[in-house]
Amino acid sequence: MNTDLRFIPFRSTADKGWEQAWAIYQESFPPCEKRSLDNYVRAFDDPAFAAEGIWLGDRLAGIFFRWRDEGFHYLEHLAVSPAMRGHNIGSEALAAFCRSVVEPVVLEIEPPVEEIAIRRLHFYRRLGFVENPCRYIHPSYEEPFAPHPLVLMSYPAPFTTEQLHRTADFVRERVLRYSGHKSLTEPRLEE
Repeated sequence: MNTDLRFIPFRSTADKGWEQAWAIYQESFPPCEKRSLDNYVRAFDDPAFAAEGIWLGDRLAGIFFRWRDEGFHYLEHLAVSPAMRGHNIGSEALAAFCRSVVEPVVLEIEPPVEEIAIRRLHFYRRLGFVENPCRYIHPSYEEPFAPHPLVLMSYPAPFTTEQLHRTADFVRERVLRYSGHKSLTEPRLEE
């Protein structure tokens, strides 16, 4: 493991590395999985939210945006700078985070249909994440609001039905406060 790897929180858009972090975010996720800069600025004040830079020495290597609720951590976005991919930075960062917390960790991935989504599934499996057997529908963060299916993965074990519902409720009631939505019925679990 790289001992130079550090998580440094972003508290505002004026923090060192934020412009690079925002560029990594913009190029790493599809439009339906991104929120506006204004909504991130609002989320900075929420104590449940943490936006962190993954630093390797004095270089910003990636981003790690997450939320904490009672009983679990919700990893919203993890991405490594394109210039630094292929050096196990993402896996080392996520493994270090999972070792540092007591509560389980949950995240979402696209259904493993396309090659990139299949690789992403295998990446998380190698780190000990497992798929949860439920149909999970997530809304887009900003307009156009197009609900899309995602796969919920959790670490270190599958979530119970109660935990899955709690995750969907948390995303709907807390995380999506910082989006273009006025009211929400998504995300939802379909049983």
